[in-house]
Amino acid sequence: MSDTFHIISDGSCDLPPRLTEEKNITVVPFYVSFDGEHYQKEIVEIDIRDFYRRMATQTGVYPRSSMPSVQDYIDAFLPVVEQKIPIICICITTKFSGSMQSALNARNMILDDYPHARITVIDATVNTVLQGLYVLEAVRLKESGADYEQAVRRLEEIRSSGRIFFTVGDMEYLQHGGRIGKVAGIAGSVLKIRPIITLKEGEIFPSGIARSRNKSMEKTISLITEYLDQQKEPADRFSIAVGFGYDYEEALSYRDMVLNVLREKYGVQELPIYQIGATIGVHTGPYPLGLGIIHRAV
Repeated sequence: MSDTFHIISDGSCDLPPRLTEEKNITVVPFYVSFDGEHYQKEIVEIDIRDFYRRMATQTGVYPRSSMPSVQDYIDAFLPVVEQKIPIICICITTKFSGSMQSALNARNMILDDYPHARITVIDATVNTVLQGLYVLEAVRLKESGADYEQAVRRLEEIRSSGRIFFTVGDMEYLQHGGRIGKVAGIAGSVLKIRPIITLKEGEIFPSGIARSRNKSMEKTISLITEYLDQQKEPADRFSIAVGFGYDYEEALSYRDMVLNVLREKYGVQELPIYQIGATIGVHTGPYPLGLGIIHRAV
């Protein structure tokens, strides 16, 4: 059997469909609902732009997300297993979703019928654009000629280096989704403060507040430069990207702001922009904005 492998991720990876198609990545979508009853597959049945537009234009709208089912994963795994190709499946942090458990259950069911199948399910310990960067590192390993075991081992080695530094439009959705305490949410609504948040190893950590959107953006840039300085490695050993929600024009401006700093300090020449999907957008509201960074695998 060939040592090549196939990469699967749940929809939290937030990679654009054109890229997942180009890189032959199978994405198992999350579901999203605006009424708590009718759920649609993200991207497949509801456009992300429309998802954000509804939140941005309709007050008091709090959509919900739902994880992929065991059957969704079986449907993704089975055609690959039948070709006797090993699978690396990367799932959103288990602190945020049971998606990985669905994948593990699907794996166990498939192994009953295909005992020689090779399916490794990895907890990304992160989500959204950073999960996407992690998935792309799996692609880089595959393209570099790494075999299945080498790729799994290397992905586990770099996982803890992942960070997200981000801000949101306000605290409303974080509070409603239970991601921060109610006291912080009340303070945010009164003072109109913007939280700055760090995500690492599956946990959310407060990293400051700002009174304006621009100041919160500047703070995320300070956080990523502090992180890079601590690593004592060249910046080109890391993969970095901008993540945004509804406002693409703002994301472009922010990307330029970040790139100016990273270019001057570290020689970084490019910075991709990816749209944060509904899986995380239901918790952040329509205006999340920030940076993902992870150590390169190759």
